[in-house]
Amino acid sequence: MKIIESIKEFGGYLNRYTHQSDVCNCEMTFSVYLPPQAKLGKVPALYWLSGLTCTDDNVRVKAGAQRYAAEHGIALIFPDTSPRGDDVADEDRYDIGTGAGFYVNSTQSPWKQHYQMYDYVTKELPVLLETHLPLIPDVKSIFGHSMGGHGALICALKNPHSYQSVSAFAPICNPMSSSWGKACLTAYLGDDTKVWQAYDATALVEAGAKVSDILIDQGTADEFYDEKQLLPENFQAACDKAKQSLTIRMQDGYDHSYHFVASFIGEHIAYHAKALK
Repeated sequence: MKIIESIKEFGGYLNRYTHQSDVCNCEMTFSVYLPPQAKLGKVPALYWLSGLTCTDDNVRVKAGAQRYAAEHGIALIFPDTSPRGDDVADEDRYDIGTGAGFYVNSTQSPWKQHYQMYDYVTKELPVLLETHLPLIPDVKSIFGHSMGGHGALICALKNPHSYQSVSAFAPICNPMSSSWGKACLTAYLGDDTKVWQAYDATALVEAGAKVSDILIDQGTADEFYDEKQLLPENFQAACDKAKQSLTIRMQDGYDHSYHFVASFIGEHIAYHAKALK
């Protein structure tokens, strides 16, 4: 880990790091907010997964999350959304390639050499951070936005004992049934839709995956909700049938942007703080 930036905020420090990732086979960048409580001892971690086109920088600048993390004594972890670099495969479109890793382990060329974001988020990065930063080992939660909301849901559902809690803002709940999801899953995983099910939150719940509770906020003025990219109703139906505890709050008039995220992120961090402590 090499620290490339450090900014004091709310008594703690917002740090940015680079490191050579073994699973993604390239240099990766991420940010960490260490609250003031980290000066006295180890603190729990809350991972944020960002959406399409984002880097680790979007959320740390736009969401206002650090203030709430300082109040609750929680470290915030902001990974990037994909591998990056001159040798990393990309496409001339926003929803596949750079900025669009979709939090899967790719099995298809040319993506499989670098696009292993599921293993990066769930395995490599936590081990790295718990080794080098004042974090409580194995005490973490996860949340995210849009593509990152999809990532948070699948990471928690596939690893129910690894995360204390999970929540999401406007997640892609059923990517197998959305054009965003179909494009990415085809590119990264191939044409076999049975393989896709391992990275679809709705399909995972239908197959028996379960966590203690899930919180989702969805804006009613979200253009991607209207375009049937997000499909929270499909996820709700699967959770109801499986008796999976789920709260979906439809937030009147809110769109898909970080204005929406910033309006409710304090409530999400408080939700996770209860589980982490």
